[in-house]
Amino acid sequence: MIDQAIIEFDKALRTVFAQARSVRPVPGGELPDAPLTDEEREHVAALMRVNHCGEICAQALYQGQAMMSRDESVRRELQQASNEETEHLAWTEQRIAELGGRKSLLNPLWYGGSLALGLLAGKLGDRWNLGFLAETERQVEAHLNGHLGQLPAEDRKSREILEQMKADEARHADTAVGLGAHELPTPFKAAMKLISRVMTTTAFRV
Repeated sequence: MIDQAIIEFDKALRTVFAQARSVRPVPGGELPDAPLTDEEREHVAALMRVNHCGEICAQALYQGQAMMSRDESVRRELQQASNEETEHLAWTEQRIAELGGRKSLLNPLWYGGSLALGLLAGKLGDRWNLGFLAETERQVEAHLNGHLGQLPAEDRKSREILEQMKADEARHADTAVGLGAHELPTPFKAAMKLISRVMTTTAFRV
């Protein structure tokens, strides 16, 4: 148990403080930077900061859920989703740097809160665990769709990243449903949306 605790703590440190790596090429990485105004560049950097923060939260959620899962197939799926979310983390981090922005100063706080939620979801059992995963991914997909509508038309590099992230999130949700996810109660979904709104609004500025 001590060894496992050290491994999980190392994951947390790497997620929050280390530079993320991607196996897949960064979507749109070959495209030239669009001539954005200073205001547009600042706005897109803030959107990417929110998305990067969301990926920090996703890593913590999946880590907590996998730690509590009783089903090996569920743990494998959570690990696969986590691997792709790590790539999203790398893509958004790189794009923030290209735009001259910065990551959220509250990332350690977001990570800790999300890890607690993941542990709670996993404690409820694998079908509810998968239901939480599916609903999380659906809400993230809707959130990304909203950001796509806010991007300047010329910023194809950011658009390519968000489009691929959106496709990955939709696939994670479908996989969770295929593995037997329970549909979450409406009040629980509403609470998740409220928590997400607080996080995204804060991360946009801090």
